[in-house]
Amino acid sequence: MGSGASLVLRNSQPARAGDVPVLDVAAFTAEVQGRVEAGGRVVALFGHPLGADSARLVAVLGDDHAGVMALTATDVRGSYPALTPRCPQAHRFECEVAEQCGVEPVGHPWLKPVRGVEPSAGAPFFEVTGDEVHEVAVGPVHAGIIEPGHFRFQCHGETVMHLEIALGYQHRGVERALVGGPSKRTIHYVETLAGDTSVGHATAHCQAVEALAGCRVPARAEVLRGVALELERLANHTGDLGALAGDVGYLPTASYCGRIRGDFLNMTALLCGSRFGRGMVRPGGVGFDADPTRAAELLARLEKAVVDVGEAAQLLWDEPSVQARFEEVGALLPETCEALGLVGVAARASALPRDVRDAFPSGIFRFAHIPVSTWHTGDVFARAYVRWLEIQRSAAFVRERLTVLPDGAVRVPVGPLAADGMVVSLVEGWRGEICHVARTDGEGRFAHYKVVDPSFHNWMGLAMALRDQQISDFPLCNKSFNLSYCGHDL
Repeated sequence: MGSGASLVLRNSQPARAGDVPVLDVAAFTAEVQGRVEAGGRVVALFGHPLGADSARLVAVLGDDHAGVMALTATDVRGSYPALTPRCPQAHRFECEVAEQCGVEPVGHPWLKPVRGVEPSAGAPFFEVTGDEVHEVAVGPVHAGIIEPGHFRFQCHGETVMHLEIALGYQHRGVERALVGGPSKRTIHYVETLAGDTSVGHATAHCQAVEALAGCRVPARAEVLRGVALELERLANHTGDLGALAGDVGYLPTASYCGRIRGDFLNMTALLCGSRFGRGMVRPGGVGFDADPTRAAELLARLEKAVVDVGEAAQLLWDEPSVQARFEEVGALLPETCEALGLVGVAARASALPRDVRDAFPSGIFRFAHIPVSTWHTGDVFARAYVRWLEIQRSAAFVRERLTVLPDGAVRVPVGPLAADGMVVSLVEGWRGEICHVARTDGEGRFAHYKVVDPSFHNWMGLAMALRDQQISDFPLCNKSFNLSYCGHDL
């Protein structure tokens, strides 16, 4: 279904690739901007190269209230008028299109590489001049075992005027490797797009494959996928609370949560043999079942871990010195989050109720609703407290699902994918919205595969959160977002 200017689809609803309207550039620009100004947002914007200096641009625009996505496209050669000046959400997407397809968004305010070349190799950076203005460059190599990313602070004294973030050091070419699939390697590429989000990305991919193959996943498998996804959320949110406590030197919660995170990871290992959930989600269902004995053991472990994490979190909320460091630090206004198109915890901490499980439900979440957890202050405290709310609600979901697991198979065969098909698959990963867009060729193989990790939306949010903050607040703000380098770089 569609309006003529867009093809309107629900989450994981298959369509013919040829049904996506191809507009002239002016109509395409008007469609994108009009839907965003009406309350929609840019879920994905990418290009298919059509030859030298030409590409087909495809926009996926989400409507959280209606629970649908609008797809529209245009063909450009050489250049086109940039969307970013009137639609800031398109900023990083347009940089990526220019990098991958060789077409220039004319009027883009800051066109620079996203991941195609080393950011240090002559890439431009913002410069601020004036008395007592100085620049602090951090990375890309950091202390400890951490992925590379370059942060450049423009400061007046200790106050950050602007932070520019340069990534791309983890670029692996995964999207290109997925073209021509699905093959035996495909699911393993997907599970390692962002290692701490293996279940989330695998679920998004499998939903796309199943939609294109016309495969109906058994109810028991859908429940087990939901359990694995929420265990992934529990482990990472718990770890983040501990890391935030550690960043302000509050060791009781830091120590406890580090251990409790391991408890949640071990629950996932009990379910499928991998602490990160690899091997659990497979096209057609899941790779492992939870028999009554295993389900009972998971429930017993869950109850103990929930009590422990509750006590550790309460220590955090009861300590005035911790709250003094969390409150009013790195605050983002809702209108800033809206303009930038932020998703996940970062958006919900600024009162934007964006959650795929609620707006675009799929799998078990069509039948088992998890309330959206929001806060209103948009600061470090809010991003921590939203995590705590979600820990409680995810734990309740896992408890309920394991108590009433439906009978039946856990996996069914998946046939060939439809030729010349297209699908958009969304999943609420623990960081936020995961988007996989798959288009098949005439033989049912992936002709194009686009992945948007939530970090791709949210890195600019971290930069904005640092404005007018003390540079010493950066580690705390950074951890409150806890974005992925490799999920961005792919």
